Parts: sequence; structure tokens; C-alpha cells
Amino acid sequence: MRIKEVADLAGISVRTLRYYDQIGLLKPDRVTESGYRVYSEENLETLQQILFFRELGFPLKKIKEIIQNPSFDRLEALELHRKYLLEKKRRIDQMLRTVDKTIKYLKGETTMTREEKFSGFDFSENPYEKEARERWGDAAVDEANRRIGKLNGEQKQALQEEMGEIYRDLAACRHLPPDSEEAQEAIGKWYELLNRHFGNYSPEMFKNLGQMYVEDSRFKKNIDRFGDGLAVFMRDAMAVFADRQKPSAEKLSTA
Repeated sequence: MRIKEVADLAGISVRTLRYYDQIGLLKPDRVTESGYRVYSEENLETLQQILFFRELGFPLKKIKEIIQNPSFDRLEALELHRKYLLEKKRRIDQMLRTVDKTIKYLKGETTMTREEKFSGFDFSENPYEKEARERWGDAAVDEANRRIGKLNGEQKQALQEEMGEIYRDLAACRHLPPDSEEAQEAIGKWYELLNRHFGNYSPEMFKNLGQMYVEDSRFKKNIDRFGDGLAVFMRDAMAVFADRQKPSAEKLSTA
């Protein structure tokens, strides 16, 4: 299959596949004389595994380390993915029941205990993450914690204040287009801070992080404290920023 066919099949962009090739994460089976990438069935199976790991929040660098490790077992990984997704489904189903009951409660159709109001919420350690750590190592997961752990009290306070200032700047321009000069300048400061304190963020990782700000209710709630809709605005501004960091040649190529 050619790159456009694979992109359509997997529901991702051609640009994403070219980027995976560029960083050595997913090399096509061959490239034709005219420069077209051709993907094999084995490539498709690897892509499926990459997308499973992405869905579970793994950074691309860590995914590459995992799937290119000689000890990597695809079947074992799929069984872990299935286990986690079933747990995620169970929690979502429980939260849906809590939402439905809360709606009835607000309409005066039923009563609700304090415990029932919070049924389904669980912000404890992700069991999948623990299992993944044991199987594939802690390096990528622990990098941010290691860096923060090296800061003293004053440095942590200064970092907290710097983060708050950036959030306030972003909140002040959240009603502007995400690709506006003001928005991109503010989000650029956020990108610089993350790389300075929390790890090495590629543009793709930065973009995926923005998506998590919206999909993870904990992130969204904390970010939106600085202004309603800020998490969504940051996601969109981070996507624009990330795309602009990629080489122009990659954007123009259609091969």
C-alpha cells in the first residue's frame, strides 16, 4: 500500500507517516524509484501497535524503544492493551451511570448520596502504567519526576509562578485565533518551559500533550481554572506551533 492508502486506512495524516519514517519509528518496506513509500503487511501491524501505544499516552521516543527492543512481544503487548482498555471501559460505564443519576437527581426525580455523586472517579495510579513500567522500563516515565525532584523549595515555587504567568498570558489571548501572533508567542513560552524542566519534547509530543489537556478531565479542570475554554485553546495553539516546527520540505512533499 502507498502512503495515502495507509493514512486513510489508519485514520491518520500522511504527514504523520512521513514523520514516523523520518524519526525511524516506522520505515516503509520500500521506496520506489519515483520516491513513493510502499508499506507491507508487517508495516501495517507495526503501525497498529504504535497507535495502540499512542492511545495509552506513550511518547513516540518510548514507543520506538519498546517496539524495536529484541525482547518485544507483540502478543504480550496486545494482551496488556486489551486489559487496560477493558478497565477504561468499566470506568467510563460507571461514570456514565453516575452522570445519568445526577441528571435525574437535579431534576428531582431521585435522591443521591454523597458517595454516589463521586462513583466512578478514580485518580489513583494508573495500573496499566505500573505494569508497563515493570515490562518496558521506567526511563521515559520518570524523566519529568527526576528533573522536578532536583529542584529545591524556592526553585519549585519559582517554577510554579512561571507556569502560572504563562497560563494567565494564554488565558488573556484565548479568544484570539490559535494561529495568531500573540497566541503563538505565548504557547512558544510554554514549549520552552516544558523542555527546560520536564524533558525533551518533540513537536509531535507537544501536539499530543495538547490533546491530552482536553481528553484528560484532570488536566482540563486545572487548566480551565485560569479561564473557561483555555485547555481547548492551548490544544489548538500547540497543534499549530508543532506543525510550524516541522521542516518545510516535509510539509511540501507528497511522496
